[in-house]
Amino acid sequence: MSEPHYDAEVDCVGFFCPMPIAMTKEAIEQIAVGQVLKVEADDPAAEEDLKAWAKRTGHVIVKFEKEGILIRFYFKRTK
Repeated sequence: MSEPHYDAEVDCVGFFCPMPIAMTKEAIEQIAVGQVLKVEADDPAAEEDLKAWAKRTGHVIVKFEKEGILIRFYFKRTK
């Protein structure tokens, strides 16, 4: 499976709730509308937390992957 193009990335590996959401929010505010942010995390709660965050904020999940304990999101900034 090929990796989508992304414009910025944030490494949340080793951080636990609420840090993955806080780090993702901060990082997405640094990119332009339409750009894509790659987020990697290993917090078991981060998968559902980040999905809920995207739904709440309106940012689009371009792709989601899970490899063992590592999760990877690609979010497109919408506003």
